[in-house]
Amino acid sequence: MATLLVVDDSAMDRRLVGGILDKNPEWTVLYAVNGKEALAEIENHIPDLVLTDMQMPEMNGLQLVTTVKEEYPLIPVVLMTAQGSEEIAVQALRAGAASYVPKRRLSQDLREIVERVLSASHLDRSESRLMHRVHRHQTFFVLETDSSLVPSVVNYVQQTMTRMRFCDETDCLRVGVALEEALLNSYYHGNLEISSDLRESDHNAYYELSRQRAREKPYSDRKIYVETLLTDDECRFVVRDEGPGFDPSTLPDATDPANLERPCGRGLLLMRTFMDEIAFNEKGNEVTLVKRRTTPPSDDDIL
Repeated sequence: MATLLVVDDSAMDRRLVGGILDKNPEWTVLYAVNGKEALAEIENHIPDLVLTDMQMPEMNGLQLVTTVKEEYPLIPVVLMTAQGSEEIAVQALRAGAASYVPKRRLSQDLREIVERVLSASHLDRSESRLMHRVHRHQTFFVLETDSSLVPSVVNYVQQTMTRMRFCDETDCLRVGVALEEALLNSYYHGNLEISSDLRESDHNAYYELSRQRAREKPYSDRKIYVETLLTDDECRFVVRDEGPGFDPSTLPDATDPANLERPCGRGLLLMRTFMDEIAFNEKGNEVTLVKRRTTPPSDDDIL
């Protein structure tokens, strides 16, 4: 069971979001009309996730994200963006929000994004004295054409980061979101060669084509290669697919708020926002993500 808090000053939008979320019987949905009321609700009933509008009276979405990150760092916040709120949404992502979904795509994307963020945040928080003494952790995965392996890899990496005390829970969640976006891009756009344009025009056709190609050659024979390296100073991920690649210079500017509503720019925006460094190879079938440790490990981290 999971408790979700929906924050929006529009009664119509609250009903819309609630109707979408209520389709999952394992979710309990609570509501608040602005950020100030949301904080009072969080104090009384700690939710597993907060979904917030950006433009609200008394306390807007950016202010809510900032406060939740400071006072409740284990609660992920997902933004619901409307046209006209793109600039503040980008600021909120930089301030600590875990993900976002455009309001015009709530019916298509909301439940999937909530499920992914919840999955990434439900880590095993048990600590191991041995893992605290690990100073270098390297893995290499070879993934077949099976999208269910993606959250498993992300969860494994997040657990390792948590046990090594590389960063706090919020940054660990955000790194997991960025890595997941890179893996899903390699799966759908790389190995299966499906364009984001189809998802924007026909959500159902996008996923139906992905299921079809996952069973057909040559797509079904392709692999995704994932290298992970965690040290005291940084975590580095290299994700490579066996697709034809693309010209990275043709990607939309992910830092431009005008592209926030476009599905084809969503993953890149999250990767660039949550990681310190992102680079594609010349062929365009490999991406490297780097997150640097902001503070050195203290004696408490290893004792």
